[in-house]
Amino acid sequence: MSPRFRAQFELTGKVAVVTGASKGIGEAVARGLAEFGARVVLSSRKQEAVEGVASAFRADGLDAFPVAAHAGDSAALHRLVEATLEQYGRLDIVVNNAATNPVYGPLLAADEAAFDKILAVNLKGPLELARAAHPHLRQHGGSILNVSSIGAISPEAGLGLYSVSKAALVSLTKTMAEEWGGDGIRVNAVCPGLIQTKFSAALWQDERTLDRFLAHVPLGRIGQPDDLVGLAIYLASDAGRYCTGAVFTVDGGYTI
Repeated sequence: MSPRFRAQFELTGKVAVVTGASKGIGEAVARGLAEFGARVVLSSRKQEAVEGVASAFRADGLDAFPVAAHAGDSAALHRLVEATLEQYGRLDIVVNNAATNPVYGPLLAADEAAFDKILAVNLKGPLELARAAHPHLRQHGGSILNVSSIGAISPEAGLGLYSVSKAALVSLTKTMAEEWGGDGIRVNAVCPGLIQTKFSAALWQDERTLDRFLAHVPLGRIGQPDDLVGLAIYLASDAGRYCTGAVFTVDGGYTI
């Protein structure tokens, strides 16, 4: 690879906000962005959780700043953007990774409170954070990455409301990409398959469920948080400068 192309992946000087960054996919993506030079704002519901991750990043020479913000609280998300600007003076990258799924079962068994919570965190939250970030992202040509799910492509058994919210997030991604392209803001979505995180533990810790899933995965293994990092860096950097409104699957081939 020539130096010219290698430099396209560099994020030095850029500032990224990553939600759900205390563990799993969010932590892995945040670390990847930081290792490529970005200054990273780590956000999750609990301050102590992101404090611990930030300390680990700093111990490795990475620039990280922890800010607690509930992804379903619009006011908290606006404060997250304000804290980012106070700390770093700019904002270039937003990774909407935080998500929730408090129910498992058929739609008929899901109550209204569960529906409201899922939509607030998985759909309204990403929109509100993106809208708060918009005037700052447009200053330098920003990038938004929405973490959806393969459930957005085909509803997953027992995860109906979650799948609906993630399908809506894909639609939101395309809408933002269409409306904000003229502002120099790129918006893309990534749809992970089954990734070995605490969030999905109920699925991969069940041997029968895992075996059933792996039977349809050409690569023959469960995904790891690090499997999403390379794509995130590509989409956040100048290497992905002509990608917007795209939906990428990271699922070992499950959706083929």
